[in-house]
Amino acid sequence: MTRPEDLPSSTVAGVGDAGRGFGEKPLAQTAVAATAIRDLIGTLLSLEHDHPAADEVIARCAEWQRELAPVTPSDNAPRIGVGAEDPTRRLYLDHAFDIGSFNPCFPEYRFDHLDAETAAGTVTFPIPYEGPPGLVHGGFLAVFFDCVTQQQNCAARLSGKTRSLTTTYRRPTPILTELTFDIVRTAEDRNVVSTARLLLGGEVLCRAEVVTVALAPEQLAGSAYGRRRTAHR
Repeated sequence: MTRPEDLPSSTVAGVGDAGRGFGEKPLAQTAVAATAIRDLIGTLLSLEHDHPAADEVIARCAEWQRELAPVTPSDNAPRIGVGAEDPTRRLYLDHAFDIGSFNPCFPEYRFDHLDAETAAGTVTFPIPYEGPPGLVHGGFLAVFFDCVTQQQNCAARLSGKTRSLTTTYRRPTPILTELTFDIVRTAEDRNVVSTARLLLGGEVLCRAEVVTVALAPEQLAGSAYGRRRTAHR
């Protein structure tokens, strides 16, 4: 299981997250739970017969939901913009950096190199992302490319809404296998163009071209983010 001290850092090759202003960082507890939840989902999907422990999972999840819900904000609208100071709204977590490390609905990846022009790293897709037998669902690959290219944009402090994302599938992409990815990024007029590849042993499995609006963080529509409350209300 992931420990808080093992969580990935976006501070690589001089491009860091200090003062990044894309929302609050997730709790370390939330990030560790994400790994446990993702692993548990994979195990549940692998079950072939009913098991008493699965019944316990269902009961305990309902119990935890009842216990945690009262200490969360009553309004699920994000605490941004004109509602940034409204404590009844939900805290907006930073979706620009390492989103898979705290949200099990997104792929978990790691950068080994990250600067404003190029980036590279690794990713392993677990069982929950399976589509065809033993292979990653193509939609999750598009989500992955969106995540890593936008993280590079945000680290370079020039990012914005996605204009287009074109994914080309060349070879089937296996689950449960460490893959590498690389990105080449250029800023052109009002756009940022990122060309990304996903590879296995040097062979290109799929590639994507992602075009985003070129905006500084302070120009983003939701740049005013509410801060974490000091205590439960």
